[in-house]
Amino acid sequence: MADPPPSPSGLKLDHVEINLETRRLVTLDRRIAPGDVLTVMGDSGSGKSSLLDFIAGFLDPAFRATGQVWLDGTEITTLPPQERKVGLMFQAPLLFPHMSVGENLLFGLNKIKGRDNGQRRAIAEDALRDVGLAGFFDRDPATLSGGQQTRVALMRLLLAEPGALLLDEPFSSLDQTRRADLRNLVFSKAREQGLPVLLVTHDPDDAEAAGGDVVRL
Repeated sequence: MADPPPSPSGLKLDHVEINLETRRLVTLDRRIAPGDVLTVMGDSGSGKSSLLDFIAGFLDPAFRATGQVWLDGTEITTLPPQERKVGLMFQAPLLFPHMSVGENLLFGLNKIKGRDNGQRRAIAEDALRDVGLAGFFDRDPATLSGGQQTRVALMRLLLAEPGALLLDEPFSSLDQTRRADLRNLVFSKAREQGLPVLLVTHDPDDAEAAGGDVVRL
């Protein structure tokens, strides 16, 4: 049985290595403390997204990975994706088009037991108000701007109560002003909730805004 990581809190990447055929893409041994951000930078094809896929449990079988992932003292590498308690944000918000804005948030809350429909709706409306989208519960996601959709996607993710955030260039499709606002929002929410964050990006401005350590692949 593997020994636990030195510190039980946060996200620990324990001697993680990812290879594609004979090419080594990623070698990483780091712990991300609650509320901290580790930024991984590199060009396309360098293995950034593959690292996130490995942590979340979606790594393509074409890749070979070794090492372990620990979250708050639990080794999650062998768990199915739905049991790992990691939240993923992608370049596109990926809101459900057949659901209203509020229903998208309720989807995140569906994983939390012990709340009736009225309580869940109130929580969703509070979340929208918290990101400047009060009154948007019944809106069609297609009527929202890119920045507004990203805000909804973030709150849907946080309402599912993840133990860590994995960010796959979620700001890349936004203009500079919206990008800065959304970066500040995401990182401040992560700090508020004490979530370790792993950000992959090719943009040095993202890394600077994150404020934590940077690893280059």
